[in-house]
This record gives sequence, structure tokens and C-alpha cells, in this order.
Amino acid sequence: MAEKKNGSPEGRFIASVRVGPKGQITIPAEGRKMFDIKEGDTLMVLGDRERGIALLKSDLFYTLMGGVFGDGDKNGEADKKI
Repeated sequence: MAEKKNGSPEGRFIASVRVGPKGQITIPAEGRKMFDIKEGDTLMVLGDRERGIALLKSDLFYTLMGGVFGDGDKNGEADKKI
């Protein structure tokens, strides 16, 4: 596996962030670039007491959930059919 200048494997990064007074964090530029996160994007925050917290772009989340629950209808259209 190729390495970047800082020694971490290509396609991965690790960073430390500090939680601000409003509970906010800043996603490091490297992570925003890697995952194409832009200002105004919606992220899903997933939490598991044993495994920690994960962030996913909402479009990826709905795509993944579509494979689990059906068509991945994020607009609620499937609910209207019932």
C-alpha cells in the first residue's frame, strides 16, 4: 500500500479535532477533500456506544439504506404508497 508524506496509507488519514462550545467540530481539509464534502452538505451522524461515532454524506447513507430497506426512498414517497 502506498504511503503519503506523513506516513499514513494512501486513501486514509487520521486527525485530532476539538469540540467547540456549541458541540461543533471542524472536519480537517484532508477529510473534506477525500470525501468531497462541501459547505452546505448534509451529513448523517451515526453512533454506537461500543464502536463510536461515524459521519456519512447523506446521499451515501440513503444509497446504503436503499440496499437494506428497499429502494432507498429519501423523499418519503414509499410511505405515501401505503
